[in-house]
Amino acid sequence: MNGQNCAYSQLASSHNGTLCRALSQFKQEHQPLHAQKLELFQLADSIQRTADMTAARGKLLELEQLVLRFMDALEPHSEREEALLFPMMAAYIGRETGPIAVMEYEHEQAKGKIASFLSGIRQLPDPLTPEETAALSLLVMDAYSILTDHFFKEEQVLFPMAEQILSAAEKEQLAQALM
Repeated sequence: MNGQNCAYSQLASSHNGTLCRALSQFKQEHQPLHAQKLELFQLADSIQRTADMTAARGKLLELEQLVLRFMDALEPHSEREEALLFPMMAAYIGRETGPIAVMEYEHEQAKGKIASFLSGIRQLPDPLTPEETAALSLLVMDAYSILTDHFFKEEQVLFPMAEQILSAAEKEQLAQALM
């Protein structure tokens, strides 16, 4: 870990745990997303273990619907972070390296995995092979892992850091923008 990242971690760890209204909202939005992504993971995992390709096809189509619902919930959350919170924080800590760069990269990675899954679903071959089934479900499992780590970093590092560095006026501006 370089010195800059260590300093970010120390700043976040010095936080007392209380978040302003806007940052609390971002954190609370994670709860239903956690539940939805766990459901995605569990179905994708069951697809990995499905030998019957007809059943696997049905489960993949079910997974597609769950992924679309999940993305409908995730997109507004990540768009608000990228449009509101990240630029405010970047004014203090920069955007090219450090936490904001990591958060944006992880957003891209997770969305890329989901986009690849949805593209693959639209091109399902008939008959479906176990390899194709495994590859498609693995994309969703990878997105789950990325987002699980991502949410943890936001909740344990990014949001506490924002609480420390943003002014009261900026926190209020953020809260108003989220209404």
